[in-house]
Amino acid sequence: MTNEEHLEENLEVNVTSEETQNEKYSEGDTVSGKVSKIEEKFVEVTLEDGVIGIVPISQLTSKRIETTDEAATLDQDVTAKVIKVEDNTTLILSIRQYDNEAAYKALESQKDNDETISATVIEVVPAGLVVDVGVRGFIPASLISTEYVENLSQFDGQTLEVKIEDVDEENNRVILNRRKLEEKSQHEERLKVLEDLQVGDIVKGEVVRTTNFGAFINVNGVDGLAHISELSYERVENVEDAVTIGETVDVKVLNVDPESERISLSVKQAGESPFQKFFNEHQVGDSVKGTVKRLVDFGAFVEVAAGVEGFVHVSEISHDHVGHPEDELKPEQEIDVKIIGFDPDKEKTSLSIKALTEKPKNDNKNKNTTVYTDSDEESLTLGDILGDKLKKLDL
Repeated sequence: MTNEEHLEENLEVNVTSEETQNEKYSEGDTVSGKVSKIEEKFVEVTLEDGVIGIVPISQLTSKRIETTDEAATLDQDVTAKVIKVEDNTTLILSIRQYDNEAAYKALESQKDNDETISATVIEVVPAGLVVDVGVRGFIPASLISTEYVENLSQFDGQTLEVKIEDVDEENNRVILNRRKLEEKSQHEERLKVLEDLQVGDIVKGEVVRTTNFGAFINVNGVDGLAHISELSYERVENVEDAVTIGETVDVKVLNVDPESERISLSVKQAGESPFQKFFNEHQVGDSVKGTVKRLVDFGAFVEVAAGVEGFVHVSEISHDHVGHPEDELKPEQEIDVKIIGFDPDKEKTSLSIKALTEKPKNDNKNKNTTVYTDSDEESLTLGDILGDKLKKLDL
């Protein structure tokens, strides 16, 4: 055998051996090896059985890189997917594809277990944040925070804690949620605040919102409602007349409901009751000046001090019979009244106009002083409502 024939035989054996070796690999196989060469546009990997695989720069990583040495080092252990077998002699590998598949499997598992993961912001776009979670993920602007975020660029380069909202490997889509963690944290903080609050506590709060039925006041991060009737001892027609948004006020805790995370508050009860002040400064029998505020069929409500209204029963308006209070009194009319009764528990005052006037000499009827009670409003009869009108009817 000539030297040339011997060389050809050896080449044929080598080629046949390499072809046989590579024939055992198919597209989709997972292989492992070490980086044995780093070139400008590709990385060479020597597999465990000595076969050489080529990893193009585009298949090194899902991250954006300019050169291969940004993602590979010599003797680095790698695991990759076989994406092409060329002429049974060359394996084209993808580390990126393997890493992506592994990342998606991990994300699916983490989503199922409701785990919190870390995401590094790699790009800020108008609609939200592009992040790295092993694969490219996205946090929509609406899921970044519980509050509106005007400047998203503040998150550029940051590592954020997030929940996994959706994983769709087929469409290369991972949606993440940061707002959910903020909501959970805020919920826990609210519960702690609610646990610390006790009915009767006097605390400070900030008026954050007003409605036609009251004001929402923030107490240590939790919004409570002060009903319009609890804003002032004086009559309040418009909430904005009693409080303003941004104002800091003292409030009394009336009720705490941790289950619904609701607090009932009172602004007026946080301060001294004007009735108690009036009660401490006056006694039954005193004469005071007042202003008629409201007229009803059975009497008149008279303001005798700021935030303090007393009641004059119809029978206490005059020594003469009065069918309708409006026949004798007008709203905003200033009058003199005599205190004829106090009810400290219900903060009510009974007043009399006729007690300050001399009883007519020809009035021999035995008339007892009548003190207003809550039952007067509930025990009105048809006669109370119609008064003298019944007398004019020819029945």
